[in-house]
Amino acid sequence: METLKKYYWKWAGMLLLVYTMYMGFAGQVPRQAILNETVRNLYFHVTMWFSMIALLGVSVYHSIQYLRKSDPMDDLKSNAYVITGLVFATLGLLTGSIWAKFTWGDWWTNDPKLNSVAIGMLIYLAYGLVRSSLPDEQQKARISSVYNIFAFIIFMVLIWILPRMTDSLHPGNGGNPGFNSMDLDNRMRMVFYPAILGWMSLGFWYAQLRIRIRKIEVLLEEKEQA
Repeated sequence: METLKKYYWKWAGMLLLVYTMYMGFAGQVPRQAILNETVRNLYFHVTMWFSMIALLGVSVYHSIQYLRKSDPMDDLKSNAYVITGLVFATLGLLTGSIWAKFTWGDWWTNDPKLNSVAIGMLIYLAYGLVRSSLPDEQQKARISSVYNIFAFIIFMVLIWILPRMTDSLHPGNGGNPGFNSMDLDNRMRMVFYPAILGWMSLGFWYAQLRIRIRKIEVLLEEKEQA
């Protein structure tokens, strides 16, 4: 019973994902022009992007905390959340590419939002290169924390602001109507919002596992040096 109480959010997250999977493939969805059955990807592609933003946002919080307190644990947590955010970014790109193939006719189109996401991911991949190129731990933590803060701001501009300033195939961008104005019924909303919570819980669970593993690695390294 104590274990259930301690990890209730993990159990709840898994149940939400099971519900999402079932409804995503077997639930009823409204028939929309062009989208048709692919509208089911709303439960996966869009919710993974939301999870990515939440994870990267938490990583920025820990980067700021590190700059304030110089606690190595904040740097460790920030890095774990960045890596997990990139995992969800990759999943978001893959599910988005599949969606694009069936609705736009190609795996990748010259769409400003797609290109912006690609640029943003390259910026975050450079974050990993920055960390690996700095041998001093404190210098690595400080520089990567500052880099992470600016990377997040630039990434948000790339995926939220720039696509709205030019033509885009994405709903809600470039003058296209968003999903809320496309008469999506309550059946989809009853799956969409739980899906967001489910994918987010999985992301935070995965990040916590990375943090625990890294803590063990640090302890083993300290024992070897002692």
